[in-house]
Amino acid sequence: MNSLDLPGRPQDTRVVVAMSGGVDSSVVAGLLASEGYEVVGVTLQLYDHGTAVHRPGSCCAGQDIEDARRVAETLGIAHYVLNYEERFRKAVIDPFAESYATGETPIPCVSCNQTVKFSDLLETARELGADALATGHYIRSRANGAHRALFRPVDNDRDQSYFLFATTQEQIDYLRFPLGHLPKAEVRRIAGEMGLSVAAKQDSQDICFVPRGKYSDVIARLRPEAATPGDIVHIDGRVLGRHEGVLRYTIGQRRGIGVAAGEPLYVVHIDARRARVVVGPREALETRRVFLRDVNWLGDTPLEALPPEGMEVFAKVRSTRPPTPARLHHTHGSTYVELHEGETGVAPGQACVLYSDDGDDSRVFGGGFIERSERDAEAETQLARLDRLSA
Repeated sequence: MNSLDLPGRPQDTRVVVAMSGGVDSSVVAGLLASEGYEVVGVTLQLYDHGTAVHRPGSCCAGQDIEDARRVAETLGIAHYVLNYEERFRKAVIDPFAESYATGETPIPCVSCNQTVKFSDLLETARELGADALATGHYIRSRANGAHRALFRPVDNDRDQSYFLFATTQEQIDYLRFPLGHLPKAEVRRIAGEMGLSVAAKQDSQDICFVPRGKYSDVIARLRPEAATPGDIVHIDGRVLGRHEGVLRYTIGQRRGIGVAAGEPLYVVHIDARRARVVVGPREALETRRVFLRDVNWLGDTPLEALPPEGMEVFAKVRSTRPPTPARLHHTHGSTYVELHEGETGVAPGQACVLYSDDGDDSRVFGGGFIERSERDAEAETQLARLDRLSA
């Protein structure tokens, strides 16, 4: 076995590296090339029509493509650019806008990994005769019986497991993540030693295809109905004011709501059908149970074989929060998670990712998208009453 847990010598092993033009994927290509692997760099052109402009915090477009080309030349490896703009629009951008227009809080990075990167690009890697597809994601994988399993990385500040929960077992077996055992500072140091032009390049941030983070502009253009004005309503039924579109609000939002009521208010519900934003006190956000759809389960025991009392796990419902104790249930085809410590700011469309524990080497058990959540009894009663009054 070589360093990628593949049979044969590195020089007899072809690896496609997904090169975004950033420092992480560039270092992956450099490390594998230095070990003697036959490295083929592939960069996806996803938006902006390849315009060579610099947008800080972006990836896979404009100057980023040129950066990837330059790194490939420095390393002396083959490099190809594939135009996936149409596929990216249909698989990522359009569903993102549609989800927001219905009052959800989508995660386009998960969709991109699910469809463009780990499906379409993976198939391209196979067509190129590659033995593996390597990426610069901060996550680890290692052998688990006849397959491979995912684990959180060494650098928890760079942990990207939340965005990779939907990776299927077949994909995991083919993928490799050479940076999972390295801290980010070490990756930048290696890039400098290699003489790569991207060693000090800014990391990608926020949503890559949204200029300056103004996702509302993208949604308003693609789904104008999400910009329909409507009422801002207190959870107790009082109309407090007006808004200029549900697309400007997310569950848990505190600032910029646009009303004053003499008490701290948070967005607790978005009723896109009625163009209504429901606000209330912080305690109305407290969530103890979330129901999941499109579950991708990577545990050794099938979901259908879980005991009636469920399975103890750790869960993340937001990418910036650590995993917390929870219990996973799967009954009558329904999958839900009880959050022992409760959470706030839980919104439909977000991911709930499951782990074996909260340690640095915890295993990723997969997860699903939040379809709905259950709050404390009083908040549920108030929301149900408000819905009946508006029917």
